[in-house]
Amino acid sequence: MNRVLFIGAHPDDIELGCAGTIYKYSNMGWTIGALILAEGSSSRYDDPITSRQLIDKDKKDRKESCKRSLTNLGVSSFKFHDLPCSKLDTVPMLTINKMIEAEIREFNPEVVFTHSQVDTNKDHKLVFESTKIATRPSAFPQIRSIYCYEVLSSTECSYSDVFKPNYFVSLSREHLEKKIESLKFYETEMKKFPNSRSAEGVEVLAKFRGIQINKNYAESFETLRSCA
Repeated sequence: MNRVLFIGAHPDDIELGCAGTIYKYSNMGWTIGALILAEGSSSRYDDPITSRQLIDKDKKDRKESCKRSLTNLGVSSFKFHDLPCSKLDTVPMLTINKMIEAEIREFNPEVVFTHSQVDTNKDHKLVFESTKIATRPSAFPQIRSIYCYEVLSSTECSYSDVFKPNYFVSLSREHLEKKIESLKFYETEMKKFPNSRSAEGVEVLAKFRGIQINKNYAESFETLRSCA
């Protein structure tokens, strides 16, 4: 059975970039895993010491939202490492590499999706770099394809080093609606249009990517490596 692993820096990153693809793969019978490396909450508070209780509650709620969202898409396996949000540059890269390697050994995917190197979010860039190192062909020859996804409110804001997709997954209206439905599990994350993290923003991007391949909707990716 085909196995695909989605790697994200924070809860909601994977869904923003890949929820339609995840749901499509799930309906095709693929076994789907998700690895979330950082907690995604602590950076929102000015004083992490005095706000400890609020941060802990936020982290717990965000993780539960992520679990419900991923389960709704058909993800069968997910793992969280709760590294500090927006501070992955304070964690030795070797530590992050080892976390990714351990998950690959356990889950044994043939296909991996990860962040793009052109994101404005530094955590995203570091996860890309660690994934690139961890998935080197000599270490995991069973991985035949690695793709990088775009994250709304992060990838499109990189105006000089722009996201250049060369791999597209066409989506049906059902796939798109499932993506939006899953993102709504994150009550504090979805915004009002014209914010890119709105239901309308998600649909606009899906339509734009669909136009690029003459389809109604699509998600797009950069190919890091692909072997026949």
